[in-house]
Amino acid sequence: MAEIDMTASERPRQPLWRHLYVQVLAAIILGIIVGHLWPATGVALKPLGDGFIKLVKMIIAPVIFLTIVTGIAGMRELGALGRLAGKTFAYFIFFSTLALIIGLIVANVVQPGAGMNIDPATLDATKIADYTAKAHETTLTGALLAIIPTTLPSALAEGEILQVLLVAILFGVALAQIGERGAPLLKVFEAAMHVVFRLVAMLMRLAPIGAFGAMAFTIGQFGLGTLANLAGLILTFYATSLLFVLGVLGAVGWAAGFSIFGLIRYLKAELLLVLGASSSEAALPSLIEKLERAGCAKPVVAVVVPTGYSFNLDGTNIYMTLAALFIAQATGVHLSLGHQITLLLVAMISSKGAAGVTGAGFITLAATLSIVPEVPVAGMALILGIDRFMSECRSLTNFIGNAVATIVISAWEGALDRDRLNKAMAGAELPPTPDMETVIAV
Repeated sequence: MAEIDMTASERPRQPLWRHLYVQVLAAIILGIIVGHLWPATGVALKPLGDGFIKLVKMIIAPVIFLTIVTGIAGMRELGALGRLAGKTFAYFIFFSTLALIIGLIVANVVQPGAGMNIDPATLDATKIADYTAKAHETTLTGALLAIIPTTLPSALAEGEILQVLLVAILFGVALAQIGERGAPLLKVFEAAMHVVFRLVAMLMRLAPIGAFGAMAFTIGQFGLGTLANLAGLILTFYATSLLFVLGVLGAVGWAAGFSIFGLIRYLKAELLLVLGASSSEAALPSLIEKLERAGCAKPVVAVVVPTGYSFNLDGTNIYMTLAALFIAQATGVHLSLGHQITLLLVAMISSKGAAGVTGAGFITLAATLSIVPEVPVAGMALILGIDRFMSECRSLTNFIGNAVATIVISAWEGALDRDRLNKAMAGAELPPTPDMETVIAV
C-alpha cells in the first residue's frame, strides 16, 4: 500500500471542488436550503447525519487505543508520561475554569435574560425530563466509577472515551515496561494503526453526506425562526466563544509561536465537519492525524487530544455559566456573588467527563442546576429549542481549544517540529509523517 503513495510535491494539485472542506461547505448550504424550503424532507434526512456520526464513533475507540498505546510504548522514559500528564491537566484545569469565569462575567454584563419575567411554574418541564434523568446519573462518584470498564475488551466494545483512555494508558505503560519482549506486539499495533487511519480517510469521504443530512434535519426540525426567538442569547454565546477563541486562545497561540488564524485555516475541513454534524467527535480521528502531520509529537497527541475531549471543553464551559445565568435572569431569580461562586465550583466538577457530542452540554447543565437549587431546572425548557444551534458553537470552540492545547503542550515538552508547524500554519502542503505514509490527507 505504501509503495503507491506519492509525496505531497509529486501529487497533482486537485481541483477546488474535490477538496473535502469545499464539499462539506456546499453540503451544509444545501442542507440549510432543503431544511428551510422542505422541512418534512429535511427532518426525514436525519438518518444521514446520525449514520455518519455512528460510523465515525465506530472508529474512535480503536484510533484512541492504538494512538495512545503506540505513543506511550515508544517513549524512552516513562517518567516523561507523568510530566506530560501533569502539564496537560494543569492546562485543562486553568483554561476550563477561565472559560467558566468568562461566561459568568459576560452573563452579568450583557444580562441576556433580563426583563423576560417568566414564571417557572408556567414552563413545560416534561420536555427536559430525559435530560434531567440523565443528569442525576452524572454524580461525581458515578462518573469516577464509570471510568473503570467491566473488562479490558468492554472498554473498546462500548466505545466510552474515558474507559478507552484508561485501558490504553495502562496497556501502553505495561508494554513499555516489558521492553524488547513487547516489540513484536508493538509492531502489530503500529501496522493496525495504518489500517485504522486508512479507514478513517475512507470514512471522511462520506462527511459531505453526513453534514448535509444533519443540517437539513436541524433547519427542518427547528426552523430558521427558532434562531430569532432567543437571538440575544445565541448572539451573546457566539460572540463570547469568538472572543475566547480569538482573544484567549489567540494570545496563547501567539505566545507559543503560531497564529490562531493559521490553525483555523489548517483545520478548515474538520471545522466545517464539526459545524455540519454538530459534534466535535466527528472530526477527532482526523484531528489526531492533522496535528501529528503539523509537527506535534505522537506521544503528546496521543495523550492530550483524547483526554481533552473529556476534560478540556471550553465551549461547553462558557455555555454552562452563560445559560445558567440566562435562566436565572429570565425567571427573575437573583443570584448573589456567593451563589454564583457556588455555581462556578459545581460547574467545574460537573463539566469534567462530558463528551463532545450533541446534547452533552445540555445534560451537563441539567446536572449543574440540579445541585444549585436557586436556579429552576424547569427554566431549561426556555433554551431547549435553540440548544441544537448552540451545540454547534460549543463543538467548534471545544475542537479549537483541544487543537491549541496539543500544540502548546508539545512546545512545552520540546516535542514540536517548528518547521512543519510553520508550513502547516502558512497553508503549505505537507508530506505525511513517517509513520503515516499510507494516510490520505483530507
